[in-house]
Amino acid sequence: MKDVASRAGVGLKTVSRVVNGEPGVTPDTERRVQEAIESLGFRRNDSARVLRKGRTASIGLVLEDLADPFYGPLNRAVEEVARAHGALLINGSSAEDPEREQELVLALCARRVDGLIVIPAGHDHRYLEPEIKAGIATVFVDRPAGQIDADVVLSDSFGGARKGVAHLIAHGHRRIGFIGDQPRIHTAVERVRGYRAAMEDAGLVVDDSWVSLGITAPERVRAAAEAMLEGPEPVTAIFAGNNRVTVTAVRVLAERERPVALVGFDDIELADLLGITVIAQDAATLGRTAAERLFRRLDGVDDEPALVALETVLIPRGSGEVPPSADR
Repeated sequence: MKDVASRAGVGLKTVSRVVNGEPGVTPDTERRVQEAIESLGFRRNDSARVLRKGRTASIGLVLEDLADPFYGPLNRAVEEVARAHGALLINGSSAEDPEREQELVLALCARRVDGLIVIPAGHDHRYLEPEIKAGIATVFVDRPAGQIDADVVLSDSFGGARKGVAHLIAHGHRRIGFIGDQPRIHTAVERVRGYRAAMEDAGLVVDDSWVSLGITAPERVRAAAEAMLEGPEPVTAIFAGNNRVTVTAVRVLAERERPVALVGFDDIELADLLGITVIAQDAATLGRTAAERLFRRLDGVDDEPALVALETVLIPRGSGEVPPSADR
């Protein structure tokens, strides 16, 4: 900075103002400083900035899996909000492993990020209490935190599933299968609860063989779907608990002669062209809302932790409007 100030013929404070985008510098002076910066190849020392301001201008985002299409728009929305606040986003994937989640979160804390947005894999987040007390703002998204009070932004999984299953019932289905994610995952539990609520609302008894929760690997989902579609009283419709289940269900149903209705939770790529009816949640709004809440905390807002539940939308495209076959 001394070299830049000397070349531009200004004081150190003026260089600081230009580098940090602060007001109080004339256009001509700013031009001279910028020319000196470019000539000398000056780069701001962020380590020194952290020591001076106590802030790193960075936030961390811990996702389930960055390769999952659902998390792409969420990640992008968080990044855009961070950029608008002059902050850098650092992210990582937990692979739905609670130990990996904790390892990533604490690694980000060790690098002194100002705040965290976490899609939790585990059910106990008390390990974060010292970090939160030390001033690291934290917001959980898609699922609630476990055993601590914290801001949460999520979609209405219960209401969305209830709405999707009610849609199938309205089109004449009485035997409806549910294939979802692992039962330890909050969203999976809420969606199967919504499924059961819709069936109960219609006075329909759920057979245990109609419900399957587990990993969303194609082999497991295929086996579950095929089991529900066989036998003397097979299901006439399937509600898929997330986008990965929906993709496999589409493949399975495409191989069958009789049409079977399908509604999926989460939109998927090409669903509009394939005519797949879905319960859509807005991943970008989830990410944006969580990030905006995080920066409110960083700006000093100190109200009670809140739970923000975003509405889902039923998008009928054809697959959820298929009636039961006449012989079923």
